[in-house]
Amino acid sequence: MHRPGERIIDGTRLETLWLAPAQPERPTIVMLHEGLGSVALWKDFPHRLAGRTSCGVFVYSRYGHGSSDRLVEKRTVDYMHHEAEIVLPLLLTEAGIERPILLGHSDGGSIALTYAGKYPDSPRALILEAPHVFVEDLSVKSIAEAKAAYQTTDLPSWVATTSMWMLRSGAGTISGWTPVSAPGTSNPASIRSGVRSW
Repeated sequence: MHRPGERIIDGTRLETLWLAPAQPERPTIVMLHEGLGSVALWKDFPHRLAGRTSCGVFVYSRYGHGSSDRLVEKRTVDYMHHEAEIVLPLLLTEAGIERPILLGHSDGGSIALTYAGKYPDSPRALILEAPHVFVEDLSVKSIAEAKAAYQTTDLPSWVATTSMWMLRSGAGTISGWTPVSAPGTSNPASIRSGVRSW
């Protein structure tokens, strides 16, 4: 079922938020969240951004995040490329957004860069906060530690009692975010082979 505030893209239901531009000629800023983010975790930033810029602001939760469909399968190392090269173009077309300003944080910044590399004439501009342009051993180690803490401590119950995001997204978001560091499934060398050089 398709309702306002969601779109069906690439076979999954995605949670969306659309803030119309205060001035019709202003471009649209498309916000791309970080690895554990969602529409809700941007809090009031989309509204403040729209108010300050008079631009339209379009925000969505990727598959497995926020109120989008829950992640049911393991992610592959190229999932951000799939998001940039398949999901984002379909979503922009479905939403009628042309020449967006892409604002990406962390994973969202990497998705914005990959999209711009594949479709260089599409984005009007990129605003990037801490995109991953190469895989750092420290990041892989930190993700592995976060996954271990989630599996072996009371972190899931703490997160569930303090975060509506976790109640909506479920543990699949954590496991979907950490496949590259799960023991026996990958290592930094194999991850590097799946990351494009810009």
